[in-house]
Amino acid sequence: FKYQGDHAVLCVRIKNAAVAVTKTARIHLFQAQEWQKLQNSIQDHSCTEKFSKAQLTMTVNHTEQNLTVSQIPYPETWYVFYVDKFTCEENYSESEDIQFEMVLLNPDAEGNPLDHFSAGESGLHEFFFLLVLAYFITACIYAQSLWQTIKKRGPMHTVLKVLTIALLLQAGSAFANYLHFSSYSRDGIGAPFMGSLAELCDIVSQIQMLYLLLSLCMGWTIGRMKKSHGRPLQWDSTPTSTGIAVVVVVTQSFLLIWEQFEDTNHHSYHSHHGLASGLLIGLRVCLALSLAAGLYQIITVERSMLKREFYITFAKACILWFLCHPCLATISVIFREYQREKIITIGVILCQCISMVILYRLFLSHSLYWEVSSLSSVTLPLTVSSGHKNRHHF
Repeated sequence: FKYQGDHAVLCVRIKNAAVAVTKTARIHLFQAQEWQKLQNSIQDHSCTEKFSKAQLTMTVNHTEQNLTVSQIPYPETWYVFYVDKFTCEENYSESEDIQFEMVLLNPDAEGNPLDHFSAGESGLHEFFFLLVLAYFITACIYAQSLWQTIKKRGPMHTVLKVLTIALLLQAGSAFANYLHFSSYSRDGIGAPFMGSLAELCDIVSQIQMLYLLLSLCMGWTIGRMKKSHGRPLQWDSTPTSTGIAVVVVVTQSFLLIWEQFEDTNHHSYHSHHGLASGLLIGLRVCLALSLAAGLYQIITVERSMLKREFYITFAKACILWFLCHPCLATISVIFREYQREKIITIGVILCQCISMVILYRLFLSHSLYWEVSSLSSVTLPLTVSSGHKNRHHF
């Protein structure tokens, strides 16, 4: 738990105080750095010596007790240990267990110890509230016109459908996170199911966006390589593009699920200390570079200024989507530990929202939209047959 400010509190409630007194029960608090020093020390400290070096100690001998943690210069992680006279003994007979409840509280804005959030999580509740509010307002303004555009089944019909589903999943993830943090702010436990649901929605959204962006880029690249002028394509489905997209999607899915098992805390963007997280960052960097290289080849040979601008804007959205996470994870290293998760979480969500806005504006843009989709039926992997081209009005 990351304490911050003055007058932070550790509250311990036990049901059988008499047993706690008999067992000489105590609570020991160590600052994370000090505990790590003891663990990594060359000297072979005994169990008793280690616990004797605790920064704070509280004897548990009442039904409810509070320990104030004050004079903290900056938020830092504290380890809390339960210790009794049997803890350091190798051989001891089993005795009656002590049932206890532990509540760790930080001071709120008014200085009262009522905040259940650790310093690394403070502010996320408010952020997700504002994010859900922004999604709601945006939906009220644009949902009807977007739905009408999708119903017209224009050249980017499938793209808009997939992009909208991904956006709805992102919004669902934000709403589930808000419900989880709202519950956590009241009882310090939260709603684990909602936290897991938020992560699931985010994973599915990431996979869907990966397949969308990769399939579009591969469709344009393969279409130019073949220079074929056959029937218009609803979605690029050549064995090469489909195979590449499926392999990359399966790889990212495996790494995302692996990352969830490495870090079981309920947040979508994890601290990057595990192997799965490192591989996931490497994959996103490789995807950004490969897509940028493919789009660069298309842009350099493209003669139409409008189409060139279309590809450049699409490339910016792709690079922002894939590189925001690795870049923010790298930048967060210069900040203190308690700030890193918030920087990554808030930064990635905002960057991916901006990327989606860029893609929506690109595909819904009137003049550029029609210019790019009508110049070549194979340049874009998602078009409609010529019999439907004259039926759409904006």
